Amino acid sequence: MARLPRRPDAVLVQAVIAGALSFAHLHDIAAAAGQHGWKAWAYPVSVDLLLVAAWRRMRTLRAVGAPARSAWTWFATALTASLGANVATAGLLDLAAVPAWLRILVAGWPAVAFFGGTLLAHTPTGATEAEPADTPDSVYAEQDPEPEPVAPPPAPALPPAPVPSAPPVPAALVEHARKVADDHRARTGTPIDAATLRARLGVTPQLADAIAARLQPA
Repeated sequence: MARLPRRPDAVLVQAVIAGALSFAHLHDIAAAAGQHGWKAWAYPVSVDLLLVAAWRRMRTLRAVGAPARSAWTWFATALTASLGANVATAGLLDLAAVPAWLRILVAGWPAVAFFGGTLLAHTPTGATEAEPADTPDSVYAEQDPEPEPVAPPPAPALPPAPVPSAPPVPAALVEHARKVADDHRARTGTPIDAATLRARLGVTPQLADAIAARLQPA
């Protein structure tokens, strides 16, 4: 099956044309400023590389939310050098008689580009600076182990409830109760219980129990 031809990208074609024109203008300015031979061709490469490096640096910093002020500064510097060369070669500057200040700028550009490229390449991003450094295993080994949780002490046992003692029973009441018990046995033939004794004597249940205990045969 025949492979269909790819459609040319208009944006890519435009970028190639603009890059070639800018490259030629920078070369012409460098040559007019006294940079001949391979040096004149190296200047447009240096400017374009700094422009691309600054643009990529800005995108990286924006992706991690870090400030991109320094990257913007070097991007503007490279863009100014490129635009300046394009404007200067449009007939506004006599390339046969380049002023001294332009020769100084062209001669000092390599140092400026090297400094900017170094900062863009070796300055860490905000995300890298925020990451904690790896802690060596020896630091963790020197730390004390976590103490084991200590169980709370058991609650103190409550003392046993005191057994209520039998209320004191007067001897006269015991004698009267004995007579009541004998009368109850004579009539019913059974010993009197504590409930009947309490009803006959009109005393409290505790006192009736105490009297009934006293009436039991030894």
